[in-house]
Amino acid sequence: MAGALDGVRVVDLTRVVAGPLCAQMLGDLGADVAKVERRGDGDDLRALGPPFIKGSDDSAYFVTLNRNKRSVSVDFAKPEGAAILKRMVANADVLIENFRPGTLARYGLGWEELRAVNPRLIYCSVTGFGQTGPYAGRSGYDFVAQAMAGLMEVTGEADGAPGGGPQRVGVPVADMFTGFAAAVSILAALRHRDATGEGQYVEVSLFETMMSLIQAPNSSWLNTGRLVPRSGNDSPVAVPYGVFEGSDGRFVIGVLNDREFVRLAAALGHPEWSDDPRFKRARDRVEHRAALLDRMRTLLKTRPRAEWLAKLEEAKITSGPINTAADVEADPHIQARGMIIDVPHHAAGKVRVPASPLRLSATPVTYRHGIPAPGGDTEEVLADFAGMDAAEIAAAKAAGVV
Repeated sequence: MAGALDGVRVVDLTRVVAGPLCAQMLGDLGADVAKVERRGDGDDLRALGPPFIKGSDDSAYFVTLNRNKRSVSVDFAKPEGAAILKRMVANADVLIENFRPGTLARYGLGWEELRAVNPRLIYCSVTGFGQTGPYAGRSGYDFVAQAMAGLMEVTGEADGAPGGGPQRVGVPVADMFTGFAAAVSILAALRHRDATGEGQYVEVSLFETMMSLIQAPNSSWLNTGRLVPRSGNDSPVAVPYGVFEGSDGRFVIGVLNDREFVRLAAALGHPEWSDDPRFKRARDRVEHRAALLDRMRTLLKTRPRAEWLAKLEEAKITSGPINTAADVEADPHIQARGMIIDVPHHAAGKVRVPASPLRLSATPVTYRHGIPAPGGDTEEVLADFAGMDAAEIAAAKAAGVV
């Protein structure tokens, strides 16, 4: 089957996480992605380990974000390299970059310059803080976006509690969400171009993406003047909604309404809890959180996790085990849904990575290219994207441009 983005050409000038994730998503959907890497060692993410893929210098992190791409090395800081990149863009549909504002314009590769080369171009800039405003010139990493957008302040245990204080989320969620936001924006711009024939400039930032997604805490402050306190793994607005421990392992339980709590109390062998005036209504359970959670935690430690989860599943209570990566790999649902795939790797032969979560019935995702070596597809990409012949490519190599 054809992919949804078959025929779409993407020039990917991004490094590390957000931009590469965006480009990989487009590649999974069928786009032809040319990953432009620095000559020599390539994308910085290749070196961010351990662990590293056996037999290569690629980090395990890198291989999760760079399938369905071909790698080309072009030194666009040199005028000859910038000219080659312009030739690539002339035949492309999308360019994605994540340099600081103004960097590419210094090489004649900014939006205004490239739209003159290709008026149908979708030019997407991914930055830490956006193209304008007092922070525009700052570098931006995920950690900083989590901190400045307010996510860390509402993540972690309360001040004074064991291990209390702001916490970074365990994976780079600002990067990941920004990658998704960039992909959605590009798809919208492509749809607009289908209707009008015109390209456009798209920008997304880690800071703004993260701020827009911290919805409940921001709405609480903006509309009531109340700051949402950190509450660890417990929800500030629902009880029970958090982490519990059986005799042999941890799991989570989530109850949002009174009907669910009636079923939970019965499943735990204490139907009287749902008649207790302290626990009968959701707001009462929040007020008397400690009394209810103390009872639950004492009870749940008496039996194995699997036994409790079976009872909860039978009662249709939302729950699940807290898994390690090894547990996830062995999970029968993950296996049944094909969520771990093998993709070719330029040195290791193949690597195992999480599959795309996107499922489309008529235009399913495909895995056409594996993980490339830095610049490993240079000649092929320059011929396909820039229309360069063998003599031109040889001359560019001799000049140290590619």
